[in-house]
Amino acid sequence: MTPKYNVGYFVNWGIYGRKYPPQSIPTQDLTHILYAFANISASGEVVISDAWADKDIHYPGDSWNEPATNLYGNFKAIYLLKKQNRHLKVLISIGGWTYSPSMHPVVVSPEKRAVFVQSAVRILEDYGLDGLDVDYEYPGNDEQARGYVSLLRELREALDRHAAAKQANYRFLLTIAAPCGPDHYKKLHVREMDRSLDFWNLMSYDFSGSWDQISNHQANLFGPPINAADATNWYIDQGVARNKLVLGIPLYGRSFMQTQGPGSRFNGIGPGSWEKGSYDYRALPLPGSYILHDDNAGASWSYDYQSHEMVSFDDAHVARRKGEWINQQGLAGAMYWELSGDKGHEEGREQMEKGPGKDYVPGASIVTTVKDAMGGLDRSDNWLRYEGSQFPNMRAGMN
Repeated sequence: MTPKYNVGYFVNWGIYGRKYPPQSIPTQDLTHILYAFANISASGEVVISDAWADKDIHYPGDSWNEPATNLYGNFKAIYLLKKQNRHLKVLISIGGWTYSPSMHPVVVSPEKRAVFVQSAVRILEDYGLDGLDVDYEYPGNDEQARGYVSLLRELREALDRHAAAKQANYRFLLTIAAPCGPDHYKKLHVREMDRSLDFWNLMSYDFSGSWDQISNHQANLFGPPINAADATNWYIDQGVARNKLVLGIPLYGRSFMQTQGPGSRFNGIGPGSWEKGSYDYRALPLPGSYILHDDNAGASWSYDYQSHEMVSFDDAHVARRKGEWINQQGLAGAMYWELSGDKGHEEGREQMEKGPGKDYVPGASIVTTVKDAMGGLDRSDNWLRYEGSQFPNMRAGMN
């Protein structure tokens, strides 16, 4: 059995209302952390999006008596996790839904791409990272799609040059968040992109939501109208090796109000945990709801027969099936959006806001369940030496 990747998004805003600091990350269950998100300036420069969270906040054990030029924040805390868990690799995720519009002018401009590439590699060295993840949602035309190919090629070349300059016998990783909707993926030049990428993180969720007329499954494995298996097979048909495809799994559910369930009309969406219409998996099923399964679709949902609210989410039964499917298909592993939504990591989160849609419902961790169903995890070493970092304590390896 080939060792699998288990890839979790850690969001920098999770340290606020969600009370989810790096110390809560289930390091024993993961191989890669995607740190979300870096932004992109008008000139093409990749920049951190929250200086306080990313590099300034002091966690327990951090000194106030060290030079102000030292690195603190989430990146120091995550580097310490890397030292304690040598299999754990960290990539910064650039873009995301909110910042992706800034990517459109960058990918089509050789000058802006050069700024992007240089600044992204600088961030990798400064903050002690193992690679870069590009989350560009989405190229809208062929000029942008071709520019995306060029950007990835230039990033791959720059990462290899950086490793050589450091005399590092290490391959710094380059990955992307890849669309699973045909309207988006059919625009991509997949074969050319694949030459530059170590693996593809398939965003195999958000298949249905508030934008639809009909309530439906948001992350179903099989079945119409859109599903994870079809998207996976499309990438395979374009020439991507199975062992470079990572299946995305949501740690949240999407709400549909005044509906009879999957395939029927709905009217409105529920209040959600942190945003309207979206509940963290850790708070599901909602009180008074029942969990239902469609084994043909590989999907689960909860339904409240009084309020007629349906929430489409993956429970542990579906998660186990997805882990087994990843194994059967010879895929690289699983990816999760995003870690603070999982069950089972509540230590230190006692201060989190309580209330409807936020109250914890005990149950199985999706991340652990999928890991166990996939089999053993990849244990290859991360990289710890960043002698070119702007931060003295990172140059010294936090010793």
